[in-house]
Amino acid sequence: MATGNNTKFYETPNHPWQGERIAQESDLLGRYGLKNKEELWRAQSELRDYRREARRLIGEAQGDLDVAEEAGEEFLARLRRLGILSENDNINRVLRLDVSDILERRLQTVAYRKGLAQTPQQARQFITHGHVVVDDARVTAPSKKVEVTEEDSVAFDETSVLSDDLHPARAEGQE
Repeated sequence: MATGNNTKFYETPNHPWQGERIAQESDLLGRYGLKNKEELWRAQSELRDYRREARRLIGEAQGDLDVAEEAGEEFLARLRRLGILSENDNINRVLRLDVSDILERRLQTVAYRKGLAQTPQQARQFITHGHVVVDDARVTAPSKKVEVTEEDSVAFDETSVLSDDLHPARAEGQE
């Protein structure tokens, strides 16, 4: 008998009732159009993992950043490919990342920033309904991380009703 995998990909906050944290989370949920706090907690856990890896690399190099960057070359290359780090950022920058740096690379946010939707929530709806393509491949996961090279290829599916510039749901003054 096969059992399901019960691994969670995020950690919940240590203390459930902190007004300031709850207010910050609610602000981020609205600003990035997230469905629920689990999506935010996933991004926070992803950020925590990046920081942990950077600290491990710096620790193993005994504080020598050049040695740490060399050892973590693939790690840094992946963050640059995802657009979380810029080309000239070093390993120290990973420790100063914010959860918004992670959330900015979601397909939902990229589609909204490109003007495909009037709000992040509308961008999420367009994606889940299959109207958005990345590199000519339909993507229905708003949480997909968009690589820098893919960013220019985020567009409406040509078979979608939304590909018509005059569609009423399209953003005003759109391409």
